[in-house]
Amino acid sequence: MSGDRPTLPPVRLNSEAELARDALSAPLLARAVRLARWAGPETRVGAGGELVEEQLPAAAAELGLADDQDGPAYASEAWRVAVDTGLVDIEDADEADEADDAAGQKDQGKDQGKDQNEDEDALGTARAGDNLAVLTSGSPQDVLAIWADAFDVVFADATAPMIDDFADLVGEDGEIDFERLEWDPEEEAEFLEGVLGNLYLLTVSEAGTSEGPVPLPALAASMIVPDDMGEPTDDILEQVSDAMMRLDDQFRLLEPIGLVEYEPVDEALMAEVGDEPAPPVEDEDVSRYGMVRLTPLGLYGVRARMLDAGVDAPAVGDLAAKGADALLDGIAYFPELSARAETEQWLARREPADAARELLAAARGADAGGPLRRLHCQQALALTGASAEPAVREVLPDPELGGLARVWLAERGAPDVPPPAETMIFWLAVDTIAAQLAVEGDLEELQDLVEGLVGRHSGFFDAAWRVDHPATADVLEAMGRLHPDKATAKEARKAAFKARSRA
Repeated sequence: MSGDRPTLPPVRLNSEAELARDALSAPLLARAVRLARWAGPETRVGAGGELVEEQLPAAAAELGLADDQDGPAYASEAWRVAVDTGLVDIEDADEADEADDAAGQKDQGKDQGKDQNEDEDALGTARAGDNLAVLTSGSPQDVLAIWADAFDVVFADATAPMIDDFADLVGEDGEIDFERLEWDPEEEAEFLEGVLGNLYLLTVSEAGTSEGPVPLPALAASMIVPDDMGEPTDDILEQVSDAMMRLDDQFRLLEPIGLVEYEPVDEALMAEVGDEPAPPVEDEDVSRYGMVRLTPLGLYGVRARMLDAGVDAPAVGDLAAKGADALLDGIAYFPELSARAETEQWLARREPADAARELLAAARGADAGGPLRRLHCQQALALTGASAEPAVREVLPDPELGGLARVWLAERGAPDVPPPAETMIFWLAVDTIAAQLAVEGDLEELQDLVEGLVGRHSGFFDAAWRVDHPATADVLEAMGRLHPDKATAKEARKAAFKARSRA
C-alpha cells in the first residue's frame, strides 16, 4: 500500500446526467445555444469570428435582451462561447462565395445587388456547428465536455487584463504594447486556479458534500496572508483588498457558466471607502463583502481541471469498478462517511460472497499498510449480508484473518464459531491498535481502546510482547504513551523494549 495520503478529501459528485442538465441550463451556455440556432448565411462576422457590431442588436434581441443596455455585450460574450465550443462554425467570405458557386445558388443579380453599406469589416459568415447537435442528442459526457470547453473560454476571460482605454497602450508603430500592462498571463491563471482550488477545499466537507458559501475576504486572504503570520500588516491588508476586487470581477464572469453561486460585493461599500473596500472587521456583516460557493457543476469542473494538472482529487465512486486491493488502499485515509459511501458503491457491483472473498484476500499482508487494510476490510464486511458467511468461514484458520472473521460471525449470532487461540486474540489486538495509530484517529477513543484491552486481559503485556506482528513494538510504545496509569504505562514501555530485543 502506498503511504501517500490524498491531497484532498474525496468529493461526492452528482450523477453525470444531473451535471449535464445543470450544464445545459447554465445561462451563458444556454445563450450560446440560442445564438447557434439563430446563426445563418446572413450572419456576418469579423476576422476573429466575432459578430460585427451591426449584428449585435439583432443577437441581443434573439436572447430577449433588446431593452438591456448590456444586451449587446452579453450577446458578444455568448457568441464567443458558441464559436469556441464548436456550436457555431465560421466560414470566410471567399469560401462562402466558392461554395455558393459550386452549388449553383448564386446568380448575377446577387452580385449586382450587394448593398454598398454592408459592413466592410465582415469577413465571413456563420452557421450552426456540429456540436449543436451533440448537445441535444449526445451523452451526458459529451455535454459535459462541451461545457468544460465553455468553462475554459470564461476562465480565459476572467484572467485577461482589465483595459479601460486601449489608446493608452498603442505605441509609435501603431501596435498594442501589452508589456505596458504589467500583466503576466501565466501568473494570473495560476492565481485563479489557486483560488478555485482553495474554494474547492473549503467546499468539500468530511462527508464529501458541499457546505455553505465562503466569504470573499477569507478566500482572498487564503491566497495572500502567510500561514505563519499573526496580525496582517497594512501592506498585506491592501493586497487582500486588491485581490477581493479582482475576484469580485472574476466571479461575476464565472457565475453565468454555472460554476459558482455568487453574492457580489455590496456597491455601497465602494462609496463608503473609495475605489475598493478594506477587509471587514469582526463586527461587520461579512456577507456585504461577497459570498461565493461552488455549485455541484462547479465542483465537477474544478476537480476536472485539478486532475488535468496532476492533483490527487478523489471522488466517491472512483474505486467502484476496481479490485478490492485498490478499494482498501484507496479508502485508507478517507473520512468515515466517504469511506462507507465508496465501499457501498463497490459492494453494489458484486455478489456478497465474491466480494467477501476478494476483500479478505486483499486484506492479507505483513507490510505497514496491512493493519489499516484489515480494519477497512472488517468495516466493509459489516455492510454485507448473511450470504457472505461461507466466504468468511473459509478464513477462520488464517492467523491474520481468523480473528476478524470470528468477530464478524459473532456479531451476527452465527452458530458454531470456534473460540480463538490466545495468540490470535493478542495478534488481533495489536493489529487493531496499529490500524488506529495509522489513521491518527480520535485520541480519547484510542485511549479507551487501550484501557479496555489491558483491563480485559490480565498479564496483557507479558503476552503481548511475544506477538509475532511487525507492529508489536510500535504498538506497545504507543500504549505506554496513551495509558493514563503510570505503572501500566511503564509496563507497556518495558514490553516494547522486550519486543524490540526479541526482533
